[in-house]
Amino acid sequence: MKKHALWLALAAPLTAQAADTIEIQMPDFYGKLNLTVQANDDSKGDYTEVSSNASRLGLKGKGQLKHGIEAIYQVEYQTTPDTKGGDFSQRNTFIGLQGDAGQLIIGTFDTPLKKLQNKVDQFNDLEGDIKSAITNSDNRMGDSVMYTSPRLVGLQLAVDYISSEDPDVNDGTSVALNYNHGPVYVGVARDTDVEAEGIDATRVVAQAKLAGLQVGALWEQQEADDIEADGWVASLAYKLDGGVALKAQYGQSDIVAEGMTTYSVGADYSLGKGAKAKLFYTDESADDDSKDASYAGLGLEYKF
Repeated sequence: MKKHALWLALAAPLTAQAADTIEIQMPDFYGKLNLTVQANDDSKGDYTEVSSNASRLGLKGKGQLKHGIEAIYQVEYQTTPDTKGGDFSQRNTFIGLQGDAGQLIIGTFDTPLKKLQNKVDQFNDLEGDIKSAITNSDNRMGDSVMYTSPRLVGLQLAVDYISSEDPDVNDGTSVALNYNHGPVYVGVARDTDVEAEGIDATRVVAQAKLAGLQVGALWEQQEADDIEADGWVASLAYKLDGGVALKAQYGQSDIVAEGMTTYSVGADYSLGKGAKAKLFYTDESADDDSKDASYAGLGLEYKF
């Protein structure tokens, strides 16, 4: 969608108050439809389904303010095109400011710890998503204020303050520091009282690219009531000629369930800008049989 500029005077006529104008751009409409047809074998039994995999619609934009500062905003909702009469649920929605000193946003959005995963999770939004078997800390929190620093020699800091809005409950904090330069990405993050009061989490991530190969790893530790639980996942992705990308992922964790293991394999095929076909297989199991499932699917994804 083309952007159009509209000048608004903040006080008095434009000719007399040119210094107080703001350039507002029309918002960009964007979205992602990510539908798969799946054969599932889980606690419900053996069945097929169509899944919408966090399909979403949104608006985002910015406006030029004084002193080189930009106003930014985003409104995003998840939709369920696989369901007739499906509903909407709020995703990252915020307003903020950004400039040479960094970015400040207020609203509802992914925590720095969640965002630290970068592209390590090769099956994000599908059944093999790490939040299914590896972590409880991939959170999107409301009542949040987050500052993100400019990137300096590859380093960037993000600090998120989450209000509990309850005088008897601790507020939460999520802090992440990452280094991203060339083919190397590494980072560490710490959540305190984010998942719930008394639950803390630490995450370490590393990722590297070499030609068409991308390798990644994530380790996490959750602390709750003086009990520690660990989890990790490693992933590979390799781009072949002709628009084909092969993917594989394996992980173990005691955070979601005791003795949890998960592995996924799959392939994406590029159909053009923003569009791809995909297929995948995911298997998950736990020591106590609370999780024993497999999923095989194929689908289409289109970003616009």
